[in-house]
Amino acid sequence: MAEEDGGDFGERIRQSFSRQRIMETIGAELTRIEHGTVEIELDFDPKLTQQHGFLHAGIVATALDSACGYAAYTVIDADASILTIEFKVNLMSPGRGSRFLFRGEVTKPGSNIIVADGRAYALRDGPAKLVASMTGTMMVVRGREGIAG
Repeated sequence: MAEEDGGDFGERIRQSFSRQRIMETIGAELTRIEHGTVEIELDFDPKLTQQHGFLHAGIVATALDSACGYAAYTVIDADASILTIEFKVNLMSPGRGSRFLFRGEVTKPGSNIIVADGRAYALRDGPAKLVASMTGTMMVVRGREGIAG
């Protein structure tokens, strides 16, 4: 996994990601952590498909939300956390591939609100195919009981 030397955010993200049971359930893994960018990858699994055999839109949205949230996490203080407060997903092409890449990138950092954009790609023979995009708004959370890391 690639990681820029930017403090301890990489370790904090890995620890937080390991507590996200949904990521374990769908078989997702962190593959890149850099300041402002996080990538998550997922192998195709028929258990994650909709009725036509494509990766389900709910799985796409879930992985993009995590990628964008963790991208936002790379630009906050160590004592803060992130919660998604809104997102919009555009499904552009059927989720058909042997593996999927979900990239979240901070578009607009802020001290209280962070905007991140995500892209989901289907990987198979040939070039990666863009299957979805997302814009998410994240709230920086500080000093709230039960919300840390």
